[in-house]
Amino acid sequence: MGQRNQTVVTFFIFQGISDLPELQIPIFFLVLFIYLFSLGINSTIFLLVCLDHQLHTPMYFFLANLSILDMFSTTVTLHNILVDFVVGDNTISYGACLSEMYIYGCLICDELLILTAMSYDRYMAICNPLQYHLVMNRKVCILLATVCWLLGILEVIPYIVLLAGFTCYTSNVINHFFCDLVPLVKLSCSDTTAMEIVCLADGFVLISFTPFMLTFISYVFIISSIFRISSNIGRWKAFYTCSSHLTIVILLYSSLFFQYLRPTSLNTTRSNKFFSLYNTAVLPLLNPLIYSFKNKDVKSAMKRSAHLLKVCM
Repeated sequence: MGQRNQTVVTFFIFQGISDLPELQIPIFFLVLFIYLFSLGINSTIFLLVCLDHQLHTPMYFFLANLSILDMFSTTVTLHNILVDFVVGDNTISYGACLSEMYIYGCLICDELLILTAMSYDRYMAICNPLQYHLVMNRKVCILLATVCWLLGILEVIPYIVLLAGFTCYTSNVINHFFCDLVPLVKLSCSDTTAMEIVCLADGFVLISFTPFMLTFISYVFIISSIFRISSNIGRWKAFYTCSSHLTIVILLYSSLFFQYLRPTSLNTTRSNKFFSLYNTAVLPLLNPLIYSFKNKDVKSAMKRSAHLLKVCM
């Protein structure tokens, strides 16, 4: 079935990260380490935010949401590599493939929106510190997070509806390690005009451009406020409070650009898998590390939790 043209498929076959047999074991253990370490550190951040009262602030509330998204993202994408090596099954049903793509798309949209909410939180903290606790109260934070999650869930539906309408594919072999939008569209022998229009109008403008512009505008005001601070120490403290978030924003948007918005001449299969692996495995690992190592509140919470465990034992 993988070699026939214009056929209706009921399942897909993943080629994985590499088809070289000698690389399968190193890839498996590398992915397993990244997955377990990412799962462990993100769950630690989530539990710290939930259990430590001093981390019950808007910034850490959104960070806990980000940790949940990262845990789900790595699980949805990397489990295919692990299952293929352990069980020897690199196939996925058509319905499961669409479901996997939908969940991953929701998680990416949610992460962009949560980071946008975090940029607004940093804007209020630096530009309007006197009104910060009044505006960014618990109800507002829960409302913002709920809206972000719901919008992410709704944004991906048009893509799945259009993909479900594709009647045939040139092959059922996906040269990837999970069900991603671009490889599937390339395999389709159906008319993809509607999908291209949706990707341009909805994907670029709403999913990517709007969150980016809102984040960009927030940081224009933030940087402007920082430069108006008279003392060097004050400017450094203000910048330090938003440096972790800004680093994550730059890393995520740059990785998504190279994964989905590169010129066609540079969009090779090998580079596409590399950026996908970076986006789905490395970034979820870097996000909590950036906040953990750069943030004294998180490190203090870890010390308090470690001390409490010693006392209990």
